This record gives sequence, C-alpha cells and structure tokens, in this order.
Amino acid sequence: MAGAGVDDLKKLQQENGALKEEVARLKRELKDHVEDVATVIEPPVNEVKGVLSIIVFGASGDLAFKKTYPALFSLYIHGLLPPVFQVAGFARSKMSEHAFRLRISEKFPKGHDAQKAEFLSRCWYGDGQYNSAESVASFTKIVHQHESKLLGDSKEGAHRLFYLAVPPSIFVATCASIKAAGLSESGWNRIVVEKPFGRDLESSHLLARELGALYREEQIYRIDHYLGKEMVQNLMVLRFANSVYEPVWNRYYIKSVLILFKEDFGCQGRGGYFDEFGIIRDVMQNHLLQILSLVAMEPPLSLSAEDVRNEKVRLLRAIAPASMDHTVVGQYGPDPKGREPAYIDDPTVPKSSVTPTYAATVLNINNLRWFKVPFILVAGKALDERKAEVRIQFRKPELPLFPTKLVGRNELVLRVQPDESVFFKMTIKMPGLTSELIERKQDLSYKASFGGVAIPDAYERLLYDVIRGDHNLFVRRDELIAAWKIFTPLLHQIESKSIAPVLYDYGSRGPPQGLELLVKHGYDFGDIAPLRLRPGQGLAPGSKPVQEAAKQDGQEVAKQDADPSKK
Repeated sequence: MAGAGVDDLKKLQQENGALKEEVARLKRELKDHVEDVATVIEPPVNEVKGVLSIIVFGASGDLAFKKTYPALFSLYIHGLLPPVFQVAGFARSKMSEHAFRLRISEKFPKGHDAQKAEFLSRCWYGDGQYNSAESVASFTKIVHQHESKLLGDSKEGAHRLFYLAVPPSIFVATCASIKAAGLSESGWNRIVVEKPFGRDLESSHLLARELGALYREEQIYRIDHYLGKEMVQNLMVLRFANSVYEPVWNRYYIKSVLILFKEDFGCQGRGGYFDEFGIIRDVMQNHLLQILSLVAMEPPLSLSAEDVRNEKVRLLRAIAPASMDHTVVGQYGPDPKGREPAYIDDPTVPKSSVTPTYAATVLNINNLRWFKVPFILVAGKALDERKAEVRIQFRKPELPLFPTKLVGRNELVLRVQPDESVFFKMTIKMPGLTSELIERKQDLSYKASFGGVAIPDAYERLLYDVIRGDHNLFVRRDELIAAWKIFTPLLHQIESKSIAPVLYDYGSRGPPQGLELLVKHGYDFGDIAPLRLRPGQGLAPGSKPVQEAAKQDGQEVAKQDADPSKK
C-alpha cells in the first residue's frame, strides 16, 4: 500500500510538472500574441526619441523631385514628422543648395509659405559617388554634425532612414557604401529600396542575398507604392470588417476576377528605362500581383505585418506559373489621328524593340477557395483611359425565375484610381407599371461620401510607416521570390522565343486578342461588350468567343464540381 501511495505521488508530481510546462507555454504564446497585436498600433512619429535623419540617395532625380520630397513636405505640414529631423540629399550632380531647394519645392502644394520655408531650412544637399565609401563617409560626417547640433545636450540617439531613389543597377553598391560609412551608431537604421527588385527569379535571388548580407530583413523596406494607395489598403477592411462578403468570397459564387491597370499615355521620354523591363515587370509582377494577393488571401491571424505577409506568401505559392497559352502581349502603334507616335518612334527606344507595352494574362490559384476561378490581370500603356480597378463578377442565380438574358451579372468594383470608389452592380425592377428589369449600381464614391477629405499620396503613407517601423505595406523577401516564380517562366518564354507583340492603336482599348482572352475566360462585358467597338479596337460582331460565351451563359454553375447549396 505504501508503495502504491509513493507511485501515486510520483504520478501526481509528473502531471503537475506537465501542467506547469503547459501553463508556461500558454503564457509565452499569449505574450507573443499580445506583442503581435501591439505592433498593429505603431507609436506616433512624434514619439520618436532623438533626431531623425532622412537621407535621400538620388536626390536630384525625377523620383525624389516628383514623389519623395513632396510626400515628406506633406507629412511635415500635417504634423506627421518627428519634431527634430533633417532631410539630407545626396546625388552625383553638382548643384548649389539654393538651386536644390528651388527644384525640390516645385511640386509642393500652393500656400503654406511659412511651413515651406521652415521645411526647406531643414533640407540640404551634397554630391558624390554612390559606390564610393569615401564619398559617403564625407557626406555622413556632415550628417553627423547636423545631428549633434539638433540634439544639443540631449542624450537621445540619432536614427537614419536611407531612401534609395537610384537606378537598380547600383542598389547593392550604394547599400554597401552606406554599410561601410553611413550608419548611425546610436539609433536605428532603415533602408528603403524602390522596385524593380530584379528582372527574374535568379536576379531577384541574387539581389536578396546581396542585400541580406549587408542588412537584416527587418531593416529593409521594399517599397511598392501601390500598397500605399487608399483603395488597396481598403481591401482588407472591406473583406474582413463586413460579414456579408466572406460567405460568398469563393469559387461557388464568384465567376471571375479582373484586375485592371490602364494608362492613357505612352512612355513620354522614359522609353529607355521602360524598354529594359516592359509592362509585365513594371506593373503586373508587382502592383497587380500585390492587389491579387489581398483580394484572394485567407484571413490573417492578426493585423501584424508578419501575419498579413504570411497569408500573402501562402496565396502566392498556390498560384500556377503564368503561361503563354493564356497570355496576350501587345505594343502600341501610332495614334490613328497622327497626334501621338508609336512606341518604337520614341527616340529612346530601339526601332527593333519587341518589348510589350500591354499584357493580359490569366492566373489560376490551386486552393480550395479559388479552384478554377480565373484571375485575369490586364496592364497597358497608351490605352483609351487612365484607370486601375478590381472587378469581381459573381455567378448568375441558379434558379432561373427570370429570363437569363434579362438578368445582369452582379459585380463588385473597387476603383483604385482615379476617383476612388466602391460600387456594386445589381438587377432591379424598373419603376412603374412594368416588369422590365434594369441594371443599376450602388455607388460609394469617396468624393461624394467624404466631402473634402484629402486622400494622401501613396508615398506619404509608406514613408510614414517606415518612420514608425511598420512593415505591413512592404514586400518581404520570400514574398518577392514567390511572385517571381509566377512570372519568370513566362518572361523567359517571351524573350527566348522573341515573341512579337500584337500592335494596337494608341488610344484604343488594346489588341483585340486581349479582349477575346477576357471573354474566353468568362469575363462578361454586359452592355459595354466589345461588340460596340469599332473594327480594330475590339471583337468583331459575331466573333466566335462572344457567340460561345453567350451560348454558355447561365450554364456555368451546372459545370461546377461542387454544389454550393450542399456546402
């Protein structure tokens, strides 16, 4: 009996030890979760202790002049920069400080004269070579002198934000020079890198390894300015803060997703840069794929940067590589009226160039939620309008109480630019003594709904987040690799086989084959079908894809491999 009692005691002690370990584990998990949640609410920038030095490499270039400095000034006039800061510009061009300040202030908003003078007094310029540690060291010595003056007797540290508005060919060399001679020793250091992040999977891997050898991942902010746009940020709120969407956000109810990017102008003298990359690398592989990932990803565990990016990476890994079998590439020709030149007539573009200025491709996501739902990406320059939007088309009702031809297709549209808005197309009865059905839309226009509320530029939001240390709107290394895996096979196929792009008129809707691709994969143009376009701009009347789409209309649900009513 005594032996049994000892055994029972030992067993209880073991169980007690196991319970203590379990409690400790749960406490650790709770602590980690609380820390994750805490990262969602970042400290305001006015709580940044010490001095902040914003150092712009490539300060004399177009990007800094048009985007970086105007964004910083806007943050300043709205009180969103720390109280103690300086903005130091560095580039290869020789320029006086007076000329530099005149240049960077050209794009500042009108008015705010006193604030403009104060802000510019904190901006200065130095010249040197990006790949020279000696040049950067001399420049950093002046940065340090300004920091010491701004700090005075304060014992707080000096933080440095390095913004690289430089050509991609010198990313690594510039980062190496900063590492060797430009870092702060008393505060944090953060590196902002602009796209493109490589040309394909191999070059992206190489760039990631080289940057990773210099800086920790949490110090690197890969900027994709589309993630800073108001409507792109609104995607997660729309999806996860409204209970009406999640039950229908799947293949049982959604027929197709179209993500569209259109510009109504050509290269405008930037053809030399654009010709090196093309529309797929410049827009589709980054901007549109980022939007796709937010539309299609699973709900994250929390709003912390890591949880959100984990779900984006999981989604990207489920996408099959893009294929030429489901892709159309085009290049714009001249304006039929003779007002605008063809792409190859741009003096900075080779006459023999076959670089696409238009691309349409269909991607498939191999997971349970989206299996067999086409995600159609379209991007083009010199088209009929400037627009970026997401169009989510739903299936028609399974029970045909009304004639199929009279019932419009429900469509949720998120307009990213211009004139941000969300609208939903639905079929309703025409008012009066009639049974006629019409299609109308419920429209949430930002201008109409929020009056004169100013929507910040994407760069303002992104720079603000870098200062706060929030990675949510920046691209992680494994996310970048997953994106390149989707498009590298297609890019190599186009370039190795020298596939000639289809010519389309400047100012048109793009090549007819691109519109046919949309119809073939289920996109319903409704009453704005390409049938109404003039010949050469879209589908000809009676074209086979339109006939087939009309014939199959209303039958798609029956072809599904699962019955939504039995979910």
